Amino acid sequence: MDIALFDDYNQLTEEDSAWMTDLLQFSAERLAIPSHAEISVSIVTNDKIREINREYRQKDSVTDVISFALEDEDDIFSSLDMDEEDIPRDLGDIFISYDKAVEQAKDYGHSTKRELGFLLVHGFLHLNGYDHMTEEEEKEMFSLQERILSDYGLRRET
Repeated sequence: MDIALFDDYNQLTEEDSAWMTDLLQFSAERLAIPSHAEISVSIVTNDKIREINREYRQKDSVTDVISFALEDEDDIFSSLDMDEEDIPRDLGDIFISYDKAVEQAKDYGHSTKRELGFLLVHGFLHLNGYDHMTEEEEKEMFSLQERILSDYGLRRET
């Protein structure tokens, strides 16, 4: 999977960028996402994510992660005279507030790395059709999210 990671806030080390990319690849393998898929992730400030939240979701508040999926469940290739493998799948964009991740890590008593990983996987699952609007959806999504994080080695105590 092609991953574009943008650190608009200049908070990530090279090591952070490496494990975040690796976690997304790991998640993509778990979901059997084709290797020709694309995704972008931006690490932003509270002010920037608030601006995005206000503009696109009409919520004038800071949030931790926002995902913008570019595909829906319909087959976007059905009307094209091409093989699906010929066209990169642009899954969408994830925006994560670094400040909010640090704050939530302290609140939950785990590392900033664990919180960033949680938000990254959460946003990635949203891009791939998972949601938590109903109790059943929430159980499915959060269970998968915890399995991915745990199997990757980002447990709550880290």
